Amino acid sequence: LPLCFPEKLWKMLESDQFRSIWWSEGGKCVAINKDLFKVEVLGRGVCQRVFNTRHIKSVIRQLNLYGFTKVQRDFQRSASLPEFLSEEAAASAHSQILYYYNPSFNRAHPWLLGTCKRR
Repeated sequence: LPLCFPEKLWKMLESDQFRSIWWSEGGKCVAINKDLFKVEVLGRGVCQRVFNTRHIKSVIRQLNLYGFTKVQRDFQRSASLPEFLSEEAAASAHSQILYYYNPSFNRAHPWLLGTCKRR
């Protein structure tokens, strides 16, 4: 029996096989490093494919269909110029990381996974 999208996502998060996707916010959010995900997950050969797509937009569409919402990360900025510039560099590296939240997708409550239904 093939796994549905949330089950595949959960297995990926719980696996130590993937570096491009991980639990964030204490297991309440999914973090995806967009560029690494494209290579590591979507760039796999047909036999090793996790999802039936090679496009990040399709994965994001699936997240949205299953009730995930994108979470914006807020960074506090420093007043001093050197600190501000180093924080800007860190923030631009973070722009490659997407964060998604779904109240029914929580590492501490795996039994809620069954309530993650497609809209």
